[in-house]
Amino acid sequence: MLMKEDNYLAHYGILRKSGRYPWGSGKNPLQRSKTFLDVVEQHKKVDGMSDSQIAKAYSPVDAAGNVIKEHQMTVADLRALRSQAVNEVTQEKIRTAQKLKDKGMGNSAIARQMGTNESSVRSLLEPGRLERLDILQQTANMLKRQVEEKEFLDVGANVEKDLPIGDNPSARMKISPDKFKVALSMLKQEGYSVHDVYVPQVGTGKITRYKVLVKPGVTRKEAFANKDKIRLISEKSDDHGRNFEDTGFKPPLNIDLKRVGIKYKEDGGEDADGVIYVRPGVSDVNLGKSGYAQVRIAVGGTHYLKGMAIYKDDLPAGVDLQFNTNKSNTGNKLDALKELKRDKITGEVDQTNPFGAQIKDGGQILKNGKPVSVMNLVNEQGDWDKWSRNISSQVLSKQSPELAESQLKLTYERRREELEVIKSLTNPQIRRKLLETFAEETDSAAVHLQAANMPRQATKVILPSNHVKPTEIFAPTFNDGERVALIRYPHAGLFEIPELIVNNKSREARKILGTDAPDAVMIHPKVAAHMSGADFDGDHVVVIPNNRGQINYKPALEGLKGFDPQSAYPPYHGMRTIDGGTYDAKTKKVDYGEDAAGKERSPKKSAKGHKMGDITNLISDMTIRAANNDELARAVRHSMVVIDSEKHVLDFKASARDNGILDLKKKYQGVNPKTGQARGASTLITLAKSQAHPVKRKDAPTGPGLLRVSTGTIDVKTGEKRYVPTGELKKIRVTDPVTGEKRTITTDEPARFKSKKLAETDDAYSLVSEGRGTRIEQIYADHSNRLKALANETRREVVRTKLTPYSKSANKAYRHEVKELEAKLDIALKNSPLERQAQSVANRIVAQTKRANPDMDDDEKKKLKGRALTEARLSTGAGKQRIKITDREWQAIQEGAISNHMLEKVLNNSDLDTIRERATPRENRVMTPTMTSRAKQMLASGATLAEVSDALGVPLSTLKSGVE
Repeated sequence: MLMKEDNYLAHYGILRKSGRYPWGSGKNPLQRSKTFLDVVEQHKKVDGMSDSQIAKAYSPVDAAGNVIKEHQMTVADLRALRSQAVNEVTQEKIRTAQKLKDKGMGNSAIARQMGTNESSVRSLLEPGRLERLDILQQTANMLKRQVEEKEFLDVGANVEKDLPIGDNPSARMKISPDKFKVALSMLKQEGYSVHDVYVPQVGTGKITRYKVLVKPGVTRKEAFANKDKIRLISEKSDDHGRNFEDTGFKPPLNIDLKRVGIKYKEDGGEDADGVIYVRPGVSDVNLGKSGYAQVRIAVGGTHYLKGMAIYKDDLPAGVDLQFNTNKSNTGNKLDALKELKRDKITGEVDQTNPFGAQIKDGGQILKNGKPVSVMNLVNEQGDWDKWSRNISSQVLSKQSPELAESQLKLTYERRREELEVIKSLTNPQIRRKLLETFAEETDSAAVHLQAANMPRQATKVILPSNHVKPTEIFAPTFNDGERVALIRYPHAGLFEIPELIVNNKSREARKILGTDAPDAVMIHPKVAAHMSGADFDGDHVVVIPNNRGQINYKPALEGLKGFDPQSAYPPYHGMRTIDGGTYDAKTKKVDYGEDAAGKERSPKKSAKGHKMGDITNLISDMTIRAANNDELARAVRHSMVVIDSEKHVLDFKASARDNGILDLKKKYQGVNPKTGQARGASTLITLAKSQAHPVKRKDAPTGPGLLRVSTGTIDVKTGEKRYVPTGELKKIRVTDPVTGEKRTITTDEPARFKSKKLAETDDAYSLVSEGRGTRIEQIYADHSNRLKALANETRREVVRTKLTPYSKSANKAYRHEVKELEAKLDIALKNSPLERQAQSVANRIVAQTKRANPDMDDDEKKKLKGRALTEARLSTGAGKQRIKITDREWQAIQEGAISNHMLEKVLNNSDLDTIRERATPRENRVMTPTMTSRAKQMLASGATLAEVSDALGVPLSTLKSGVE
């Protein structure tokens, strides 16, 4: 290593490769290690230097005398070198003691000759001591072999917990993190480098930090450029992690088209559009354990069905699946189906994602690892019941201010109560962890503006029945005769909310759906049309009991009756779509032409998402500002055209003109005084989650009045989080005007990141409309500000929570439980490298797919990321194994049997909801065996879930979990 001249001359040969001969060579191989330790000790005691000062003094410098950051010695490196030196000195002492022992000398004589005491000699001669110390060299040698093979090696957190030994892949070992760092330091002294590479996580966008070991001469820039090739120490894939093992999703089983019946519009199929009736008892079309499910079904190897599958026992002869559609009969069944997705390069069906949708984990029905049913489940019976039950601002802001204020107040009070419970906890580390998490959740709630659910509110998937009256609903989890309001997303206004009467006596509905359906309801097809044209391929609604009339609703708007966007704004020959395609009336398709390379162009779909968000915000702002029904109808008609514009190539520009959308925007969203153009979102409700682009920042370093915790840096007085700019500059891609090549340049502007406007302001009133805003905005602004204040109060409580040392006596009393927790933690931490590898693989899958499909819209990209991460985790074996704490282990934690450091790791790798339940126990009703037996008997005899719940006097949720 190169060093500053004064240090280089004064301490010649101290560091490996710093002198003429390698460290440890020469007549006395022990001398250099001793010298290194002596010099470091001298620097500390005589010169008064700190570890950081010593590390800087021995860091390599350039010609100008500046430290080369990429190869700068860190404090960790210095300590690792010190450990290495101590290790080598100890190894030499062991060899010396053993030689003397082999000559027949006793321990006392050996001690006298070596200038030490007898107990130290006994320690040196302890069986296996030398082999244990030699583990450093073994590890360093293994890392050399691995980096030679893989070039870019992940040596980040927790890789040391599962390392290969020698050439036997089944032989594993683990060493301490400190020893692993020493082994890395040994390699760094031989010219190898460890680079930090930062990669965005697929899905969250957060940054994953990789520590990458590379061969001598490989720069950080090269490591970053090859981030998709970062490999695990023990992973054996030959293609950089793309196809490790089976990805989990199997090529789907196909059904013959002859076994599929189509019920067209002319036959009444429109009334059940999206429903797939399934013949019971046929093994290759069974739904597994479910009675209904949202599915994808491959047909004939070229097409697929998409919809809600449910059993029906009176299907026509020879038909095992009957698909209902609003399409007309063209004489070709395949016209009613969708084409399987194909690889744009090979043209073959994409067997890893043939449906363009995420199949749920375990959504294929397998036997011996192969599909035995054509059903591929997206959601199944019971899934909808688990969805969030909060009320979004999109819905509540359109209700009465009194209801909004009441629900938001309840939301705040529930959070306040939860905070008080957490503050009462006696274990300071658990209290602190839950406080930190609670503060983050409250910050998020202040932005998302969701309100507490109404009593017995539930999410239900909808199915059709002409045997249910248009004024009624078959809903087994609700009481006969009660009134319920149905809300579907996206929610335009009160005119889309039907109020229905529960009637669970319909024989036909009971026959098809049953009385124990936990999260499905049956409605008349006309009701679906009322809810902005819902269909039955998996659409769901929020069902809210409304006996007291708290949920306001209005009749369907006159201006929407009979409106069909496809017939009102069909494409015309020669029309130019937003992405430059030309509609051909003969083929009824859009021709997008070819690019410069002669490749067929594809439509740019991202505009649809933007236009839909734009009109949705307009409808919300209009409702908040009390627009009349005629104006709302104009906006909603346009939204119906926009949502179908991509699929049916509708002329949405003509719709915008005819419905006067620009005038509505100017009236209800305002005009930019500088440009004269209509503005976009203009009320707190629509601005809250609009994009903001603040300067890139990081947590502020600790200093006076600041405390660093796991979630960031806290101002100890205010509880607010504190940041400082990263100093990064914006980078852009430009095209060289001469060569035509694209390259990245750095601008003078600071780099920015995406955030939300309400997250970036301390006062929600800064986003309300002119003046103090409308009454509903004021209610939401007050609510957001209360939550922001609550989050800051929580962080101040974090500051006041002082950690206590663990109890040695408790550690001894619970030594078995402590060992069990250590073992569980070890298993959980082993997932870290696997998750990093999964992120690397997922990023590669996403990049490859985007290159092959450059015109994907935001929704497609989001789905792609989800699929890619699922596939990557399956292929790498990544999967968080949460620690399950037993009663005795919980007692050990409460008694202080483990250190605060270890407890923090345990909490970080446990299910926090379970921790909350243990730390804040509440009395929960449970189903006794007798109650469970009676419940099953009542359900078998035809009673609904609601009736059984009332009869047994238990909550519906308790009943459902008891009879599952």
